[in-house]
Amino acid sequence: MILNEEHLHRVLSEYVNYFRNARPHQGIEQRTPRAVAEDREIASQDSEGKINALPILGGLHHEYKRAA
Repeated sequence: MILNEEHLHRVLSEYVNYFRNARPHQGIEQRTPRAVAEDREIASQDSEGKINALPILGGLHHEYKRAA
């Protein structure tokens, strides 16, 4: 629920940032734009270690990263 105009701008800004940087896109082989820009794979080839879920938009979306 959007509370006011300031809240709307904050939510939209966070979503646009998520969409542009962290969300996997089918057109670029399920990589994120951030990974393409940095010319590296987003998922580490390592299959060990804990995976952390980072909530986006209050938990509506999540970004997953392997713990260091």
